[in-house]
Amino acid sequence: MPRNVVNEPHKVRLEDISAEPPDGMTREKAEKRFQSLGEELFDLQDMMFGAKLHSVLVVLQGRDGAGKDGAIKHVVGSLNPRGVNVVSFGVPSTEERQHDFLWRVHRHAPRLGEFSIFNRSHYEDVLVVRVHELVPKKRWKARYQHIADFEALLAEHNTIVLKYFLHITKKEQKKRLLEREERPETAWKLNVNDWRERERWDEYTEAYEDAIAKTAAKHAPWAVVPANAKWYRNLVVAESIAAALRPYRDEWLAKLKDIGKEATTAVRSYRAE
Repeated sequence: MPRNVVNEPHKVRLEDISAEPPDGMTREKAEKRFQSLGEELFDLQDMMFGAKLHSVLVVLQGRDGAGKDGAIKHVVGSLNPRGVNVVSFGVPSTEERQHDFLWRVHRHAPRLGEFSIFNRSHYEDVLVVRVHELVPKKRWKARYQHIADFEALLAEHNTIVLKYFLHITKKEQKKRLLEREERPETAWKLNVNDWRERERWDEYTEAYEDAIAKTAAKHAPWAVVPANAKWYRNLVVAESIAAALRPYRDEWLAKLKDIGKEATTAVRSYRAE
């Protein structure tokens, strides 16, 4: 797991956490390590898919330009798409607004054996909703506990919950937003609201700090991922997921052996008829 892991409620100050890779880490080292993790992640996912004892929920949060899409692209590239569901949560539809705020999220929770990766998530209801005062303060404040209870419910039903805040600096965000304008293949992502939201940088910082502090738990930890360097961001997320899955390896293998024995007995019995 990355060093900046929050697994119990306590105050977080993002300005005290570097958005840069640690000293001594190079792109070459990171990419070499990332490549070596690919096979392991695939094998762990394959075992989980077959055993169907657990599922994984990966929550990716971050400011505009933090690299949520990039992290998904690189990390999911190491997984079998057969068992992966990527969900992006935008502005709620009319139907979604007519239900409680977790309704549209819960139905995308992963089935046993599968991954669900949320590009933004239920946390938008204590982030953008809070910053833009879309609902009364009393309502969004209550949502921290609703979210904590929701994630505890998932964990109780064997979902491995992993949450990542992709941490970039204001300077790096500006650089990335400007780069989008210069490249035809990324210009389609341009949105004037990205620049408007930059004006609320401090408000969002406070909102993210509270969201992390109030919902962190051992069964649903937050990792603040230094994301100014995309290559290091990818490594941290991949390392974290692999570290979270490794403790279940023996349990999954034992289940797969039992399934294999039952299947072998059934096949041999059929052939003997």
